[in-house]
Amino acid sequence: MNRREFLRRSLAAGVGASLALTGLQRVGVAEGAVTQFGTLIDLTRCDGCKDRSLPLCVDACREANRHRFPQPRKEDLKPYWPQKNYEDWSEKQHVTDRLTPYNWTFVQEVEVEHGGQRVTVYIPRRCMHCDNPPCAHLCPFSAQEKKPEGSVVIDPNVCFGGAKCREVCPWHIPQRQAGVGPYLKVAPKFAGGGVMYKCDLCYGRINRGGLPACVEACPRGALAFGPKEEMRQEAHRRAGALGGYIYGEKENGGTSTFYVSAVPFETINKALMAAKQQPPMPVGVGNFLDTANGLAQAIFLAPVAGVVAAGVAAYMGWQGGKKDG
Repeated sequence: MNRREFLRRSLAAGVGASLALTGLQRVGVAEGAVTQFGTLIDLTRCDGCKDRSLPLCVDACREANRHRFPQPRKEDLKPYWPQKNYEDWSEKQHVTDRLTPYNWTFVQEVEVEHGGQRVTVYIPRRCMHCDNPPCAHLCPFSAQEKKPEGSVVIDPNVCFGGAKCREVCPWHIPQRQAGVGPYLKVAPKFAGGGVMYKCDLCYGRINRGGLPACVEACPRGALAFGPKEEMRQEAHRRAGALGGYIYGEKENGGTSTFYVSAVPFETINKALMAAKQQPPMPVGVGNFLDTANGLAQAIFLAPVAGVVAAGVAAYMGWQGGKKDG
C-alpha cells in the first residue's frame, strides 16, 4: 500500500466511520438504554491495606489487566524523530507506588494537619473518567472514547502515544510505553512514541455485569460502584453525615468518580504538593475544553482525528487480510 492509497482509504473510511458513530450516538441518546456508572471512594474507610505489602485494589487491578500490559521488543525501543528519548517502563513493571503503563491504580499516603491533629490519609488514585474528557476530544488519533457506560477507554490498536491526553488531563493520568502500537507499522521513524495506558474502569468486566477489580477486592468497603447518580447521592449522604467533603463532582467539569473525605481536599492537595507527590488533587480545577484554546483545538482536531483513526484501522485491516491471505 503506497501513501496515496493509504490517504485515499483514510479519507473514505474516516467519513464513513464518522457518520456511523454519529448514528450510534443518536440511537443511544434517544433510547437511553445504557446505564452510566460511577465510583465512590470513601477516604475515611481506606487504610491503604497497611498490613499488606501491596494494597488489595492495586494487586487486583494488576492481575485483572496483566494480559493487556505492553510487551515491547528491545529492538523497537528507540526515539522517533525529532524526539531524542523515549519512555520505557518494561523493566520497571514492579513499580506500584505511582501510575505507569503497568500499574493503573495506586494508593497515595500523605499526612495532613486537621482538627489540631496529624492525620494520615490514604487516597486510591486512577483515571477519574470525566464527563467531558479533554483527553478523548483532543486526541489527534481519536484513540480515546467516552463510553456510554461512563468509562474513558484508550484503544491500543489506534493510539500512537502522542501523549496529548496526558497533557490536557488535570491529573496527568495516562502513561506512555514506547516500542508498541500501530506507529511501528505505519510510520516507525516519524509518528508516535508508543501507546498510552490507564484505568478503563474494567470496561469489559462491567459490560458482563461484574464489578471493577479494585472495587471487588477492597476489604473495607472504601470503594463502591453503581449507577452514577446513586453514587453521587451516596457521596453526598456520607459527606453530610461526616460533615465532610466531596471531590470529583465538579472538577474538570464533572467526573464519574466521587471521593468523600473528612479532611478538606484543599488541605489534602496542599500536603500532596508539599510532599511533591503526583498526581495532585487541585480543587475546582477547570476543563481545558471550556477555554478558548481548548475549544479551538477540539474543533480543529475533530475531523482530522476521525480520518487518521479510520486510516489506521483501514491499514491494520488490510495488513491483517494480507497476512491471512
